[in-house]
Amino acid sequence: MTTIRDVARLAGVSISTVSLALNSPKRVGAETLDRIQQAIKSTGYRIDPVAQTLARGRSSLIGFVSANLSNMFFGDIRREIEHQALDHGYFVLIADSSGRADLERALLERMEAQKIAGIALATNGHGEEYAAFLRDFKTPIVMFDQKVDGAERDFVGSDNPLTTTILTEHLLQLGHRRIAFISGPSGLHTADERLKGFMDTMAAAGVDVEPSLVTEGGYTRTGGHTQAMRLLTCRDRPTAIIGANNMMGLATLQVMQEMGFRCPEDVSLAMVDDVPWSNVITPRITMVVQDAQKLGELAAQRLLARISSREAAAEPPQDFILTPRFVRGESTRRL
Repeated sequence: MTTIRDVARLAGVSISTVSLALNSPKRVGAETLDRIQQAIKSTGYRIDPVAQTLARGRSSLIGFVSANLSNMFFGDIRREIEHQALDHGYFVLIADSSGRADLERALLERMEAQKIAGIALATNGHGEEYAAFLRDFKTPIVMFDQKVDGAERDFVGSDNPLTTTILTEHLLQLGHRRIAFISGPSGLHTADERLKGFMDTMAAAGVDVEPSLVTEGGYTRTGGHTQAMRLLTCRDRPTAIIGANNMMGLATLQVMQEMGFRCPEDVSLAMVDDVPWSNVITPRITMVVQDAQKLGELAAQRLLARISSREAAAEPPQDFILTPRFVRGESTRRL
């Protein structure tokens, strides 16, 4: 059976250099890395993940836990984290909590029991009890998109109040006053922050928000469809609707088309986050876009640093906040 010693002998390097090449190839010179890769190919050496876990005291796996992997936004982040992890010798174990805090907690505990190296987490839990659970969790965690106050973990996200501030100001400038808002689940960081951005911007403009026009769609297409149907069938319907994420925004456009409303002639529409093939959707939706690739890159870099560096592991938690980008489409018009 071929061993790492055979690879080291054939490549003319130490065992530790081979180990470094396997786990952190970017830290090995190009010429040395090429010799090691050729030696691995010649000998047919295969990494023993069990032995590797025992040697490290942790596995070569990084966990990725999201509340809704059907949302393309999380798919883009996952892809970037996966690329970064592979470059450093780690593989990514992907799990979907389906928006359930109890399932998310069970997934995290199972990953910790498997001695997983670290976890990138878009949490669906919230509150002090859940914050305490995350604080006491021994495996490194970097939260992205969703934040739990008091968890004392690194967080990578966007300026969420700004996302809806931009959209609300845009609609106000077009003359809209009766603006509806389909929010995410109450208690979630992004949902609360985006709702705050909307409410504060309306208040700053001196516009009263009718309570019936602010509704919760759960960040799902089904929830968005239900709430859009309610808003568009009320006696005094809104002149514009903001979806707090892409799933609910697309669902709102679907309802408009099903009911025979023209967008934006009858109702304007804006949403947070892009979707694949958005340039072929008619009308192209006005949106505020988060940089999912950069979010994934930062989350991966921070998690890998926590895993591999004692100095980074000892640093206090930090927040990394990115500025979103406004994209004007054809789904909004002046009254």
